[in-house]
Amino acid sequence: MEQECVVQRIETLEKDQAFIDLFEQRVKSTIKQFNLFNNNDKILVAVSGGKDSTVVIYLMKKLGYDVEAVTVDAHIGCYTQKNLENIRELCKSLNVKLHEISFRKVFGASLCYIRDALKEAGHDYKSCTVCGVLRRYLLNRKAKELGATKLVMGHNQDDEAQAFLMNLLKNRTYLSARTGPENGIIEDEKFVKRVKPLFFTSEEDVIKYSKMMQFPVKYGKCPCSVEGFRNHIKDALNDYEKINPNVKKNIVAYFLKMLPKLRQKFHTTEKPNSCELCAEPCADKMCRTCQLITTFRASQSNNLSIIQETPISGRNIEA
Repeated sequence: MEQECVVQRIETLEKDQAFIDLFEQRVKSTIKQFNLFNNNDKILVAVSGGKDSTVVIYLMKKLGYDVEAVTVDAHIGCYTQKNLENIRELCKSLNVKLHEISFRKVFGASLCYIRDALKEAGHDYKSCTVCGVLRRYLLNRKAKELGATKLVMGHNQDDEAQAFLMNLLKNRTYLSARTGPENGIIEDEKFVKRVKPLFFTSEEDVIKYSKMMQFPVKYGKCPCSVEGFRNHIKDALNDYEKINPNVKKNIVAYFLKMLPKLRQKFHTTEKPNSCELCAEPCADKMCRTCQLITTFRASQSNNLSIIQETPISGRNIEA
């Protein structure tokens, strides 16, 4: 039986016009400084219903860009149900077309079900790992299907500081080479460029702006993220920031200083492979999504009725 979600109370703050103007100017300056997109781009905004993507889609419209939005529902109980309701409400008020993609309709099951099935099959992936792989796959594929030239993400300064530190601690600096205000070290039509207008805005300021604008947002962490490594890094950086208020800003500044060297070191002219099952770009014969879903399907061989559609079918992924 589905859990009944409680009625949401919209959190608000008294408007501070000076702060609002400064926040919006910072976003505009980021777009201009890194030439993230222009009026000739077909822009698709990835939205979740959370504070960051809600702020991004609102500002994109306010700045005069013609945009559409895409959301991926991983079916994490009331958390994603309420987020989906919120983003539908906002997009309707902004007159933005919203494309919805459902884990259940594409992969046959919710995130938690897929994660647990993989664990039973001997693959102890964290929720964030599974969600990240599948979500990126769906967003890139949908962006190409719609003919988008830029995919706007809601990652803020805190997210970027966390990502850089995680990659450093795990000795995966090659991953950092792929990130930045504009993602990617490979120019290929199989990838839609991802850009981040909130790159220099702190999470605290995003929350403040969101509440001042009275956006319909459910604040708080994703219930599946508690176990993730990123969550531990986030908590650690928040603690460090009590001692040094500029720690996240400094990490991002250092990352940007190192980014040209990282991209030079890991630059490649080689084209990505095409997944032998779905034809999406990958480093091996099979993309990570098809690897996960193939394993998931195998674990469900005695209950094939739950598999409605898979990424290897080549069908349209519109929910």
